Amino acid sequence: MDDCVFCAIVAGRTPAATVLSDDVAVGFLDARPVFKGHVLVVPRTHVETLSDLPVADVGPYFQRVREVARAVEEGLGVAGTFVALNNRVSQSVPHLHTHVVPRDRKDGLRGFFWPRVKYADDGEAREYAERIQAAVKKSTT
Repeated sequence: MDDCVFCAIVAGRTPAATVLSDDVAVGFLDARPVFKGHVLVVPRTHVETLSDLPVADVGPYFQRVREVARAVEEGLGVAGTFVALNNRVSQSVPHLHTHVVPRDRKDGLRGFFWPRVKYADDGEAREYAERIQAAVKKSTT
């Protein structure tokens, strides 16, 4: 897409500090990192969300995410990584991208970035699980 900033990076029209580039994905440093070394991994093909990524491309894409997570740990000497993606909500660029954020203990990042909630009881949790299970069954039939 001509107006997608990540497509422009993939095509080489917009410069980025690239850490991985192959026929499946491109990984580059986030311009506004949570911590230095924060990498975004994007598929070369423009898709907006994980659900839009063709099934055949999911495995190869996440193999690249896995490799970048390993490389961030090894290359930066950090204790681990936080790997995450957003689908539409909080997705600043409408092109699928996975964040690989370097982590160390006591780095100041506290769990997830949002408040947590509790289910009223086990019955409410089961109701949510059943609704999601029904949608999973629907999408696999």
